[in-house]
Amino acid sequence: MTAPGVDFRLFRDIDGVPLCPSGSVVCIGAFDGLHLGHRALIEAARASARARGLPLVVLSFEPLPREFFAQGAKPPRLVLPRTKIDGLARLGADVVGLLRFNAAMTRMTPEQFVARAVMARLAAREVWVGRDFRFGHGRAGDVGALRTMGARAGFSVHAIEDVTINGERVSSSRIRQALVAGELDHAARLLGRRYAIDGRVVRGAQLGRRLGYPTANLRFGGKTPALSGIYATFVHGVGDSPRASVSSLGTRPTVNGREPLLEAHLFDFDGDLYGRRIEVEFVAKLREELKFDDLDAMVEQIHRDADDARRVLGAAAATALRQPVF
Repeated sequence: MTAPGVDFRLFRDIDGVPLCPSGSVVCIGAFDGLHLGHRALIEAARASARARGLPLVVLSFEPLPREFFAQGAKPPRLVLPRTKIDGLARLGADVVGLLRFNAAMTRMTPEQFVARAVMARLAAREVWVGRDFRFGHGRAGDVGALRTMGARAGFSVHAIEDVTINGERVSSSRIRQALVAGELDHAARLLGRRYAIDGRVVRGAQLGRRLGYPTANLRFGGKTPALSGIYATFVHGVGDSPRASVSSLGTRPTVNGREPLLEAHLFDFDGDLYGRRIEVEFVAKLREELKFDDLDAMVEQIHRDADDARRVLGAAAATALRQPVF
């Protein structure tokens, strides 16, 4: 929830009118995934903001810096911008700055970033970051430099320690690795919930309907998903309870697809979901995506996938490991 008397706001530009003239508590990070480490950082900053009666501002970037600097194929990411914004709002952010990460920002010195984004725009009284936070041109700024700037400008700096699970550091990169390896339970432990992808259902080629397996389709807007293959899933946002489903995430090589697409077939459901916002929760990986010789062979495999998914989901509680953020 937001602070009393504060309406949620989103901004994209580093420069502009002051947004928090009476001061703010600022939290900065990429926040890809909103995992347990991110949540610990945001919750600590939120508690301080509420105690001081100041708005909590969360600063992040779009595209993510690792995407901007990537050569060739874009690196995978855990959440899309809309999901991140919604998640940050639910975690208590009063203002979210999804700053445009572009060539101009890469040239900005740490001092310029602090002067423009942290002070002129937000009048920060406190800044909260992770202990390995780096910023500015060439990643020249670190927590020590930020503290030095804060002492001059009048804001304090708080760097929280890493969150660990069974001795393992919680990080977005480790979660991506687990998802790529099909280790969904491992990813869930680091996230604090099962991994899920949400978005608005879009129209596809409707091949699934013609084959007897209609799907609800979600696109990625040019981003690279963090996993691929065939999965046993639950779909949220269709009725009062999660719907068991089997989902394909990939480029559909049998029909010469190119764009990554998430296709969820809801069991025992017949309805129009176009335009509805849903969330697909990944429970178990069934297999890798394959290219079949013909559609008949593909349909035979879909039958087997559906049977496998029903069996897996029958043994899984829809709420196990799930602590909704979005």
